[in-house]
Amino acid sequence: MELWILNGIILWIAGSTLHDPVPELHPLRFKDLPISRLGDLEVFLQVLANMYKKKFSSPIIWNTMDCLEQSSLTQQQQQFQVPFFPIGPLHKLAPPSSSSLLEEDGSCITWLDKQSPKSVIYVSWGSLACMDAKDLAEVAWGLANSNQPFLWVVRPSSVRGSQWIEQLPETYMDTVGERCHIVKWAPQKEVLRHRAVGGFWSHCGWNSTLESISEGVPMICRPYSGDQRVNTRYISHVWKVGLEFESDELERVEIERAVRRLMVDGEGEEMRQKAMELKEKVEICRSEGGSSNRALKELVEYISSF
Repeated sequence: MELWILNGIILWIAGSTLHDPVPELHPLRFKDLPISRLGDLEVFLQVLANMYKKKFSSPIIWNTMDCLEQSSLTQQQQQFQVPFFPIGPLHKLAPPSSSSLLEEDGSCITWLDKQSPKSVIYVSWGSLACMDAKDLAEVAWGLANSNQPFLWVVRPSSVRGSQWIEQLPETYMDTVGERCHIVKWAPQKEVLRHRAVGGFWSHCGWNSTLESISEGVPMICRPYSGDQRVNTRYISHVWKVGLEFESDELERVEIERAVRRLMVDGEGEEMRQKAMELKEKVEICRSEGGSSNRALKELVEYISSF
């Protein structure tokens, strides 16, 4: 049995039903629902209670676009009956200066400049995910065995028992040579815009998802918790601009297979084409007269009316 959250209700789901569809929440399965990894259940229940006390507001601003979630936005509009402003993607409205909490290593851009177009798999799992030494080794050799160039973000102290990548074999960098570039943190928006990047292996948080979609980069999805599971299902089965890493364990053979599916096989090329088509739809939403552009103007008028 596993603990899952559905509309604020605590559910205990048997493992045998995890792949069953959730009624009225197509295309989600029970395994795609947000899961709580907080240690104290009482604290989590109190957080939910506080959220539901504040569910009524004057307007709602959404970091999304009609081209991604029109039907969901329509349903939410009917439920809340307040002004809605889907003005996403918000990162495209912000100035180019970084808001990163970690220092970005710009050397990766110089390295990307030397790579062939659409050849590099970019690997980054956000600011919270951690791994152990075994996972580090499996990922390292899975990426190496794929024979694809890769830019890998390994956050300091994200490998348990290590400060960084010192648990990799001393011969590893010699083995992969110029095909590999490892940094502690990367300027992600700039990386995803780069002509050399052909795929993104991500935890699929909403910010990373929008940043990848906005640049037409297909994804390998390995969600950890929360909304990442929902995002993964939409990326892989609704928008079809990525594939889900199905294995619960990080194993080098499965990693190599997933990377080659995305970067080399015809399946990946189809995802890349769909990703570019979705990018164009996002641009239409942002352009003059597009849905996000209109919503932003309406938001300004709404605020100015007070």
